[in-house]
Amino acid sequence: MTNLSIRRMTVDDVFQVHQIEKATFASPWSYESFHYEMTGNPVARYLVAEVNGEIAGFAGAHIILDEGHITNIAVKECFRGRGIGPELMVSLKQYASNLGVAYMTLEVRVSNIAAILMYETQGFVKVHIRKKYYEDTGEDAWLMVCDSLPAADPDFEEPETLRA
Repeated sequence: MTNLSIRRMTVDDVFQVHQIEKATFASPWSYESFHYEMTGNPVARYLVAEVNGEIAGFAGAHIILDEGHITNIAVKECFRGRGIGPELMVSLKQYASNLGVAYMTLEVRVSNIAAILMYETQGFVKVHIRKKYYEDTGEDAWLMVCDSLPAADPDFEEPETLRA
């Protein structure tokens, strides 16, 4: 995609990311939750995708020992279908691998077929159904796992911009 860059999310991005979150999810995280992720959660790692300087999407994970748990990923509606979600996933998996992660997990609504298909193309497999996982509807979630992460970059340093 032309003019796509992926970088670490900063506290200055929280407002725009929260707007995407609210427009995407039935039970969105609060502004305060994202602010805490940026300022007070030592295991949180978030990326934003920008197109021509506009935040088009974001993805985040909690890195705990050798596991990376994907907390959320969303793309602004007007940018969907352009490959930004998969690009965020590729970058998040590389970032996690560089931090020593061996495998990644996530939950996804069983009804979210588009997301499930995208995750499967990224190497995630369905391993378990979590019954009534989503409080807003009582919907079940698939627990998905990916243990095929890219090799860690030996020269990795946590840069502001990961991909330009």
